[in-house]
Parts: sequence; C-alpha cells; structure tokens
Amino acid sequence: MPEQNPLPFPDPPAPPSQAPKAETTSSEAATTAAAALTTLPGKPGKRPLWARLLSKLADPWLGLRIEPENPGELADGRPLCYVLEDYGLSNALILDRACRDAGLPSPLMPLPVAGDPLGRKRAYVALSRRNAGPLVPDAGAAKSTHSGSLAKLLQAHRHRPELDVQLVPVSIFVGRAPDRQSGWFSVLFSENWAIVGRFRRLLAILLNGRGTIVRFAPPVSLREAVGEGLDPERTVRKLSRVLRTHFHRIREAVIGPDLSTRRLLVDQVLAAEPVREAIAAQAKRDNIKSEDAWKKAHAYAWEIAADYSNPVVRSASFLLSHVWNRIYDGVLVHHLDRFKQAAPGHEVVYVPCHRSHMDYLLLSYLLYERGIVPPHIAAGINLNLPVIGTFLRKGGAFFMRRSFRGNPLYSAVFTEYVSQLVAGGYSLEYFIEGGRSRTGRLLPPKGGMISMTVRAFLRQPRKPVLFQPVYIGYEKLLEGSSYLDELSGRPKEKESIWALLWSIPKVLRQNYGQVVVNFGEPIPLSDALARHAPEWNGHAVGEEDKPAWLSDTVDALANQIQVNINRAADVNPINLLALALLSTPKHAMGEADLIAQIELSKMLLAELPYSELVTVTPHTPERIIAHGEEINVLRRVKHPLGDVLSVVDDDTAVLMSYYRNNVLHLFTASAWIACCFQNNRRMSRTGVLRLGRGLYPFLQDELFLPWSEDEFVERMDLTIGLFIREGLLQLINEDDGGILARNAGQTDEVFRLRAIGHSLQQAFERYYIAISVLVKNGPGKLGAAELESLCQQAAQRLSLLYAPAAPEFFDKTLFRGFIRKMRDMRLVWPDQNSKLLFDERLDAWARDAKAILGRELRHTIERVSPEAAVVEAEPAPQE
Repeated sequence: MPEQNPLPFPDPPAPPSQAPKAETTSSEAATTAAAALTTLPGKPGKRPLWARLLSKLADPWLGLRIEPENPGELADGRPLCYVLEDYGLSNALILDRACRDAGLPSPLMPLPVAGDPLGRKRAYVALSRRNAGPLVPDAGAAKSTHSGSLAKLLQAHRHRPELDVQLVPVSIFVGRAPDRQSGWFSVLFSENWAIVGRFRRLLAILLNGRGTIVRFAPPVSLREAVGEGLDPERTVRKLSRVLRTHFHRIREAVIGPDLSTRRLLVDQVLAAEPVREAIAAQAKRDNIKSEDAWKKAHAYAWEIAADYSNPVVRSASFLLSHVWNRIYDGVLVHHLDRFKQAAPGHEVVYVPCHRSHMDYLLLSYLLYERGIVPPHIAAGINLNLPVIGTFLRKGGAFFMRRSFRGNPLYSAVFTEYVSQLVAGGYSLEYFIEGGRSRTGRLLPPKGGMISMTVRAFLRQPRKPVLFQPVYIGYEKLLEGSSYLDELSGRPKEKESIWALLWSIPKVLRQNYGQVVVNFGEPIPLSDALARHAPEWNGHAVGEEDKPAWLSDTVDALANQIQVNINRAADVNPINLLALALLSTPKHAMGEADLIAQIELSKMLLAELPYSELVTVTPHTPERIIAHGEEINVLRRVKHPLGDVLSVVDDDTAVLMSYYRNNVLHLFTASAWIACCFQNNRRMSRTGVLRLGRGLYPFLQDELFLPWSEDEFVERMDLTIGLFIREGLLQLINEDDGGILARNAGQTDEVFRLRAIGHSLQQAFERYYIAISVLVKNGPGKLGAAELESLCQQAAQRLSLLYAPAAPEFFDKTLFRGFIRKMRDMRLVWPDQNSKLLFDERLDAWARDAKAILGRELRHTIERVSPEAAVVEAEPAPQE
C-alpha cells in the first residue's frame, strides 16, 4: 500500500542537495513514555521564569513579521505542538514571542494533556539539533534525536484514541538575505542555508533581528497520521521526511535556493550518467586513462560553475547604487508587480534583450533591491577576466564558451550543469541573441540555452518553468564609442581588465540619461508545450530521446520571447529625437518642425497603441529637446528665423540610428503607409493594404511583430484613418475603398509624412536589392551564401554613392533573414546543386517594389547589383 501524505502540502522527492538524513527512533522508549493520557482543558499558566527573563532581553531586538497575518485562526481548541526546523534557544524565544503576538498557546509550556508525552514541559519539537552528530540506527547507543519526540507523540495517539494533538510547522528567518539591510556587515549574518553556532546566531539577532519572518503552516492532525495504519517506525520516518521537505520548500521560497553549493553542484554534474558516458568516450577517443578524462571534465565544470555569495552581492548593491546615481538620471521599472503575481511556484528564466554589459548588472541589482533572489546568469567566457570574473561568478554568473563544436565532453558538462540548475529550482538569466546588439534591433534568437532549459525540464518535470522577457532601454550607451568603431567596420576589441579600468574615470564623468527596465508578458513553458507539442503526456523524457516536436517548440518559444520583449518596449526622449532628426539629409530640423514631429510620433503611440505594456516618456516635446541638449546629443544653432536643432556630429548620428532602431517596430504600419507616398502622390487604399499584406511576412520576421496578416491590415487601415484626420493624406474617391493622396508641393504635412516613412524606407530598399541581384543573375545561378555576399556589396556601394545609410543597411544578417523567409514562403527554393530557383512570382514582387521606390533609386540599385562572375573576378571590398 503506497504511503499517503499526512501534511496539507505536496510530498515530492527530496532535492539532490538536500538528501534525507538517516533517522532513528526507539520503539521501547516511545512505548514506555506513552502512559495513559487524558486530555486536559488547557489552562493559561505562567511561562517559566527563565523564559520571561530571557524574553525581556530579546524582545527589544526583535521585530517580527508573522505570516499569515492571523495565525491564531489555526487554533480550533485542540492541543497544539509546534515543529521547528532546528533546535536553538533563540528559535524557542522567537517562536514564543510570535505565539504571544498571535494569541496562540505558548510553546514554552507543557502540552495541555495529562502526562506530558514529550516529557520536557514544552509544546514544541525540532527536527534537528544545531551541531548534532550524525544520526545512527541505534537510538540507545547515540545521541537522542528529536524524531524520538515525534515517535512519543505518535505512540501516545495509538494508545489513547481520544487524543488529537495538532502539529504546526513554523519556519523562522532572521534577516532574510535578499532584502536590503542596514549595512553590508549585516549580510554576513543574514539567514542562509548553513547551520550556524550560538555566537553567530546571537550576532544575527543583534544585527538583523528586527527583520525576522515567522511563517506558520496549516496544522496537521497526528490522529490522521496514525490512522494511515503504517507501523510506528515507518510513520515517524515518513512524517519527519515530509516535514523536512516542507521546511526546505519554505526556505527556498523565502531566501532562494541553496546557493552555497558550487562544489556539491560540480560533484552532481560529474556523477550524472550523461557526463560519465562522455568521460568514458573522451578517454577512449584520446586514448587516456579514465581518471585523466575525469580531471578534464572536472576542470570544465569548475570553469563553468557560479559561486554565489550574499556578501559579495550586497557589496555590489552598495557599489552599484553609487554608480547608477553618478552616471544615470534614474532607473525606472515597469510591470514588475505583474511578474511577481505570475512567478510563485515557477522556475523563472529571465530572457532580456542584450544591448550593454550593464544589462545583467542592472537586472540583478533591481531584483535584489526589490527582495527577489538574483538569478544565475549565463555569461560569455570572454568576461572571465582576472578579478572581474571572480566578482561576476560570486554574483551568480556561470561562464560558457562561445562554441561547443568539436568538444562533446564540454558540451555534456555544460548541458548537465544547466539541467542541475533547473532541477534545483535556481532562477536563470541568459540572452538568446547570443551577444550584444550593435544596431539597436533585436538579433535573430539562438535556441541553444532555451533547448537546454526545455530538455532539462522534460527530463525532470518537477517545477513549471516561466520565461520572463525583459526590455532594457538606454538613452545613452556606455559602449557607444566601441559600437561606433564596430559599426564602421573595425573588428571587435577583445575585453581586458586594463581596458575596463582605463574606461572607469571616463564613464563616471559622463551623464548617460535614464534607463528603463520593462517586464514583458511572461511565457509559461507549459503553454508552449501545449501549443506546439500536444502529444507530450507530461511524463519525463529520456536524455537520449529526441522528440520530433522539440526543435519546432524551441524555435517558436525563442521567437515568442523576442515578440514579447518588443511588446514591452519603452519610448524615451532620445528614441523620439532619433526618429525625427535622422529622417533629414543633414540630421537637422527647425525647432517648430521638430516639436511637431515629436507630437505626431507620440500621438501615433497613444491612439494606436502597440501593446498595453509599451511605455512612453511623459515629457513634452520642448522638454524632450532640452533633455537632448543636456546629455549632449543635440546642438542648437541660433537663427533669426528660428533656432535649428541638429545631431551633435556624424558619429553621434550613427549612434542615434541605434536608438531609433530600438523602437522602429512600434511605427511599422505608419512608416509603411508613409513609404507608399514617398514617390507617389496618389495610391488606391486597397493597393496600399494589398502591398502591405505582401510585405508583412518579411517585416514580421525581421522586427518580431506580434500580429497576423489580417491584424496588420486592420492596423494599417486604422492608421490611414488617423492620417486622413490629421491632414497628412486626403481621401479623394470613396468608391472601392477610395483613392488616397498626399498634398502637392513641400507642405508641412508632406514633410511630416516623409519623416515618418524614412525609418522603414531603407528596409524596403534592402529587400529590393536582394530581388534585383537574384533577377539579374537568373534562376539556378546563386546559392544563398553567394546571394548574401552580393547583396551586402551592392548595399555598401549604394551607401557610398548616396547619403550614408544606417549601419545595418548592409548587415549580412538581415539579408540572410530575408533570403531565409523567401525560402520559407517558397518564393525561392534550392535545386540539386543548392542554387536558388524562382518563378514569375518574384517578378510580380519586383513590379510591386517599383511602385514604391523612386525611379532614380531603382535604376541605381539595378545598376550596382552585381553578377556572380563579375564579383568573383574582382576582390571584395574590405568591410
């Protein structure tokens, strides 16, 4: 007969790091102590004198937060016996104080039953003693353990059917670690997973006693536990095991998982079957001893593993508080409460966008300051620098190499490490873009870490997983100068401790504006599995099993994360300035025009909201302009006919494209409609909508847009209505949807319409370059990689012939995504030689593009579009 759980909370297997301890009971002692008992009518007596004296000394140092708020409701007239996780005088005094405050019977008085079955004149027991020796099978030959006290109570219930004592588990936390404390020193003595001595506990109460949490659990009837009919020893073992599991869960929920287990976690990784098999395979492959292969795996695990330290995290919070206040005007957080409501009971995986090295520092700092355990963060091995690497590792970073290719042992160790983190309930953080975005757009996601997380959950589906997208928006990047070099074609510089130290004084002298952290809509893994893997039955999937649906599920999940990050975007003053000023050839506008353009952008965001989670700066256009001048991105030129505002210099203009790209997706519908009227005075409404529908799959893939094609068409239609209302377009003929027209000449409305469309114009030009190169070379002539290179060279040449384009204009990644999407839509497909074929549909697409692009630009694109033979004969220009 399977054991049933006598407690009102789940009874899962004990976590690997908290294996159940051996216990001992003494049936003879329990039987002797279980004399005939008669329930007494609970008289309120006085606590012992020693308890009253010590309470007077301890009470001034204690400030209790009791959970739930009214634990007195737990009492229903039956005798109560409290259960503590650890024995200690301080725990007994804190419990006594909490019971007095809650109106519950004191634990320092005997149970109100005849004979006092505990024999200690106290109404509480503890599962383990501090610094107690190991438990051994023979209770008579070793130190007594407190499971014997449970055995006495249970045995008493067997002998006296009328006896019914309620067992109340109580968890006590002195100085919960993630909370802000009065000082760094306090963190050394805050609550953690270690069993500490009396002196350390005394210091903890003196320093942190006013931040003590006492959590009462629902009472458990010992009568019901005895009623299961198990033998006495089995009953007490089961009850002790379930109580330990309960205390472990409460402790994990309040202070986070046991993070001081680097060595233990490494041992668990190396003991896992997949790693043991990889070690054996490595030894055979390299013809070395198994011990040598094990040492290699151990070195990998030690290189990877985090070494979380509360004192280091608290020290970092002090340091970062000063840094943020020095370099930023403020750090704003939105939608955190929504996340807090969804997170309980889940394994949380934070998946932020990645734009700066500040990202993980900011997120961990904000979580810590708001009482949430900071996550374990996947960091590139390039950040494992002397001193800095140790600091990051102590803050929860674990390091990964950029490529696992050709190293199956490393891959097995890293995958198992992630699996152990997931199985242990650790929150994680990683960047699915793989690296920092240099263009301001979200990069195509890489599914490696997501796949490891999903497989780890499928292997041990204990705790549901919740992916939490996070948008981080900056007004000015610390890495701006290095990004500028990389965008100009220079190779990325290798990180070094000296470069970091050299940059600190420069960083501290500048103002980097404001930072906003927005929590997006969480994504439960269970929802993704239900949608993309309905055949999964909820049971564990073996390590070697590779379900057919896994790859599609990971891809869909990665894409949805990017979509949800974009749906939580923040529009700051610099985003709005960049959208307006970069639309002009000299990156300058009169002040009145700039104010009008900012007002139009804010109106579009307010009246046609992208998502309820998008946040927009509340500042007026005038204040936005002033802010741009304050942080040195705008320059004002005085003029009698009105001041002119421009971007400070060409380098700043390149970086401004980064901030424009942060929010480009929010204006997709309005920018597309404006594009249609860049080179056309009139177009039919149905034609604008039809062309937009055809273009949308490519924009959706590139910008991670959330709508279906029909929803995008509906959004375009609403935008057209707004443009008509604002006078940017006129509806000439309402038959068949009507003819739309812009004003003739260079009116203010035409100027504003062109400024809106400029942000999307270059994306459309990029698409036309790819089609032009394909058509010029003909079907079956180019492979996908060749097409990418030719498109990049054509875009580079176009940028040299005309005004400099945004850096991403000739980004190979964007061309690669466009070509991949054409293949997905079967506009092109490979032949047996992997050369791309296409049919007349591509010609129709090209004709539609001609309706949007100007004649001169079309001619130039077609002229600069190279042929494969020509390019092969000439050296490629240096990027």
